[in-house]
Amino acid sequence: MKFPRMWPWFRPCILALTLMACHGTDDKAQTESAANPQDILEIPPDSPKFRYIREDEAIPEQRPLLEPIAGKITYDETQTVRISSPIAGRVIAIRARLGLNVGVGTPLLELDSPELGQAQAEYANAAADLSLAEHDFERLKNLFEHGIAPHKEFHQAEDVLARARSEAERSRLRLANLGVHEKRPDNHFTLKAPIAGVVTERNVNPGMEVRPDLTAPLFVISDLDHLWVLLDVFEKDLAVIHPGQDVKVAVPAYPEILFPARVDYIGKVVDETTRTVKVRCLLPNPEGKLLPSMYASVEVESPPEDKAIVVPLTALFTEGESDWVFVALGAGRYQKREVRIGLRLKKQAVLLDGVQPGERIVTDGALLLRSEFDTATGAEKKRP
Repeated sequence: MKFPRMWPWFRPCILALTLMACHGTDDKAQTESAANPQDILEIPPDSPKFRYIREDEAIPEQRPLLEPIAGKITYDETQTVRISSPIAGRVIAIRARLGLNVGVGTPLLELDSPELGQAQAEYANAAADLSLAEHDFERLKNLFEHGIAPHKEFHQAEDVLARARSEAERSRLRLANLGVHEKRPDNHFTLKAPIAGVVTERNVNPGMEVRPDLTAPLFVISDLDHLWVLLDVFEKDLAVIHPGQDVKVAVPAYPEILFPARVDYIGKVVDETTRTVKVRCLLPNPEGKLLPSMYASVEVESPPEDKAIVVPLTALFTEGESDWVFVALGAGRYQKREVRIGLRLKKQAVLLDGVQPGERIVTDGALLLRSEFDTATGAEKKRP
């Protein structure tokens, strides 16, 4: 008889218990739905198909901005000299071999040069004439001051002295420009390295007659610790390249290594035929692995803090107007997931969403899984 009186108190409790039970049922249903959604494919552990499936972890990396640009490694012209002989002569000795590291002033070759002997003789004559002119000038100056020599003779001696000084200085400077310190005639000229670096080219042989006007340099010396990469960038891509930007350089000789470089200069003229602009990058080469004239591929990337998940195109497949990947859930289970792509390159694509960092993506075998998925879902649809 008292139960009806207590019903108003029991009714809220019963309602709360009912809601809690329903809520628990919904959570369980959501968990089961997440664990066993319709877009999950499960492959038996002993399936041979695992041999054709490769997975990689989705790790954010610097976002690529362009397709890799073909380039060529060249000398850093600010660290390179092409050396010719400033004087004619015959080669009597070659001191520098290819690949030799030289310093400033290292002898490269020696010449027997009659032209040098003549220059040395001219300097000796000019020095003798200068000494005589100075003696005559002092003598006439003394006579002129005592009123013995006429004014005209004194000024003539002064003029002769000035000419002698000019000729002696000209002869001295010519020898100095040749780097010759020995003033007496001996016809022996030594060509020396003006900078430190590596002898990368040599176009001279013993007994060869050389002249200053030869087309090819006798030696090329360059500091190979510093190189350039020259690029031809299409004008439509110039907006994403700027001086000081970091890039990465790949060469066929070392396919697993990316060498850091930096954009140094962007040309100011567009080639009317190719619609490209010359771009120069500074390429450090401390280990000496890179060589001039190597072909290179340059990757232009966003700043270090701008990262995204980049996947190979083999990880993607298309259905309708959407792009999809398979995400590995473990234990032979793979989830088919729609993704949104930003930049699509020849071999890679940048994902904007659909995959979270740390998840494992199927990078090889996605089409095989898709075929298995279509077969499995088709069989389920046919079941009564």
